[in-house]
Formats: sequence, C-alpha cells, structure tokens
Amino acid sequence: MKFRPCIDLHAGKVKQIVGSTLTDDKKNALASASSEVSCTNFQTDKPASDYASMYARDKLTGGHVIMLGSGNVDAAKSALEAYPNGLQVGGGITCDNAQEWLGYGASHVIVTSHVFRSGTIDWDRLTKLVGLIGKDRLVLDLSCRRKASDADGPYYVVTDRWQTYTEVEVNQATLEKLSGYCDEFLVHGVENEGKKCGILEDLVELLGKYSPLPCTYAGGVKGLEDLDRVKELGNGKVDLTIGSALDCFGGDIKYDEVVSWHRRENP
Repeated sequence: MKFRPCIDLHAGKVKQIVGSTLTDDKKNALASASSEVSCTNFQTDKPASDYASMYARDKLTGGHVIMLGSGNVDAAKSALEAYPNGLQVGGGITCDNAQEWLGYGASHVIVTSHVFRSGTIDWDRLTKLVGLIGKDRLVLDLSCRRKASDADGPYYVVTDRWQTYTEVEVNQATLEKLSGYCDEFLVHGVENEGKKCGILEDLVELLGKYSPLPCTYAGGVKGLEDLDRVKELGNGKVDLTIGSALDCFGGDIKYDEVVSWHRRENP
C-alpha cells in the first residue's frame, strides 16, 4: 500500500475544497455560467510546482494533479514540469487533449466526464481514448456518492464536479469490465471528501475486495491511523490520498510522518 500525494487546483491556486460543494452558481442571476461556489478548507499562494518538487524529493509516485474548473492549465503544467512522469493529471481531459497532457509530462491522464456521460459509459469515447494513448496511460476516475434517497444503497459514479449522478454503480461487475480499458482507478468518496470526518470504510473494503487493478481512495482521512485502517480494509491493495488533513494543506497530520509511514511500507 502506498501514500499517493495530490495537488488540487482551483482558479489557478492550490486549494483543498469540500468535495460535494463545488458547483456552478446557477441560483445567482448576476453570475456568469462559469461562476462557482464552494467551501474551501485551504488556499495558498505557494505554487503547484513547489508541491510537485516536494513529492519528487520524497520519491512519492502516482500522485495526481486535479484541475477543478478553468484557469488551471498553467499551474498544472508547472507541476508536471517540476516532476515529469511522477504525477497524473485530471480535469477536463478528453480525446482531443489527452496526448497533449502526456506530452507535458503526466505519467497518466485521469478521465471522468468525457467517458461517463448521459448517465452511462460512452464506450465509443473510451475505446477511442484507449486507442490514442493506450490503457497503460489511462486512469478512470470512479469518484462516487450514494443517492440521498438510499443512504445504505450502492455508490454511483458522479461527474460534473461530482454533482451529476450516472447510473454506473461502483461494484464488482463495473470494476472488472472497466479494468480492460485502463491502468488503475481513482475513487473519491465524495460525501466525505475534504471533511476530515473519517473514511468510507465500506467503499474501501469494496475496492480492496473487487478491484482487479491498482486503486487509490481519497476522502475523509482525519488521522494517521487511517493509513493502517485503509491497509487493513483494502487488503493492502488500495492506496490512499490525503488532502485537507495534511499539515502542508492546513491540517493536523504531519506530512513527514505520512512519508515515513509510506517508506516503512515500501522500503
């Protein structure tokens, strides 16, 4: 099991946002179509490239740079330049620009909305994307939520900044079928993302039991002990991303202690 670092970008800044709150401000009649509302845990003027350089220094691989909305291209490029082939990139990736982002230095591109649309999987787009870049350079984002009407029901993949539900369940059949089209999965537990309220244990357990591919979980980490908990529930097969809870993002968990844990697990 590995610790996977992250760099979340919003309006060109490194931020940590409560995952379920980033939406277009459609209620404000004075707002433009691209205006956004969100609950921000952390924001810094420290450039994305500084975080990428820190991850490169500590030899942390498989982390991700996520562009939340527009205005993040330059910051994402700077991170990839600081740690070439050490980071994945996601947010607005399509068949038209995937190769370009790999050329900027991303090890993989992360895709959600381009493939999961109209409530289902667009197999034509997915097949085309794999034909363009190969499955070994593609990460599918299966970030998911339960429906409010079924608090104990299945998790469904969500798109469009995690606001739009698809009918794609995160289950054994989905994981097995999609494993033929990508190199790994990234799964945010959206309801807990950024809240430091604890991990979604049943989701981690599901991923550890059924994912045929490397899988990274993110969402709700509140203490160093969650690393051991994910290792246990995920059978050592589910890696973990920590964002808002890390001290480098304004939280209480010491980044250096997480790196030390990672090194003990991955000598």
